Amino acid sequence: MRLFSHRKRFSDLNEQEIIALAISSEEDDAQIFRGFAERMRNEFPATAAVFEGMASEEDHHRTLLIALHQDRFGPSIPLIRREHVTGFYARRPIWLQNSLSLERMRDEAKAMERNAERFYLAAAARSQDAETRKLLGDLAAEEAGHQATAEGLERDHLNEDTLAKEDDTARRQFILTWVQPGLAGLMDGSVSTLAPIFAVAFATQDTWTTFLVGIAASVGAGISMGFTEAASDDGALSGRGSPFKRGFASGVMTTVGGLGHALPYLITDFRTATGLAIAVVFVELWAIAWIQNRYMETPFWRAALQVVLGGALVLGAGVLIGSG
Repeated sequence: MRLFSHRKRFSDLNEQEIIALAISSEEDDAQIFRGFAERMRNEFPATAAVFEGMASEEDHHRTLLIALHQDRFGPSIPLIRREHVTGFYARRPIWLQNSLSLERMRDEAKAMERNAERFYLAAAARSQDAETRKLLGDLAAEEAGHQATAEGLERDHLNEDTLAKEDDTARRQFILTWVQPGLAGLMDGSVSTLAPIFAVAFATQDTWTTFLVGIAASVGAGISMGFTEAASDDGALSGRGSPFKRGFASGVMTTVGGLGHALPYLITDFRTATGLAIAVVFVELWAIAWIQNRYMETPFWRAALQVVLGGALVLGAGVLIGSG
């Protein structure tokens, strides 16, 4: 397989390359932690301080590794990074890091240190060279020290009140950016498409025509809701987050809400398709009531009464119009 890969196996690295790899890895991790800190600085300053402290620790260990390299091999450090080595632990791409929640970011930081420690320990166990084995063991110890330092920084900056406050802020932001637009879309898609779909169904009793109308209504409503949500508020003053994320959540959930009771009309038997579609409608409406209760703190029975009653009225209107 080596013939088909441009990457080098870890077992083929010499000690200089191992130190160079450790230097570049420490540098990458410091940049990741600073990126986390920058994202958190405005809303979660205490967590940002933790990430800044962890970045400083990575900088310190990088400085020690550079000094070690200069003493043993001179000032010219080979250019080698983790993506150049087969089997070396990978880091999450920056575009995926930017989508992490507060809790996931904290977990990611801890996992970064654990992965590095485990890799160095495993590599040391496989090494037959005494000096290389010692070097890898020392690197593993450094990573374990990073974890202890991170825990100490968390204790210094993140007391229970601070954690509770930041977690509450993160939950509120999640609701504003994802749940609220998605819920609005699901309600619109589930309810507003009822009348046209069931009107066509009872007017034509043709399942394929009903399916096509349902698909068109669902996709059209999804596109409309998505663009409307994205264009209505850039999030700068309201704090509701990225308009792209909100528009995506609203558009997708609107489409899903309509597709739920359009897809049963792929069944050729009209009665079976209609019975299944009506059952799906009530599942959708109860799901909306549950989401309202779970995230919007609306009393469940009040939410159920509002949503199910409203949906039933729209469904009835579609059936009456189609039957007439």
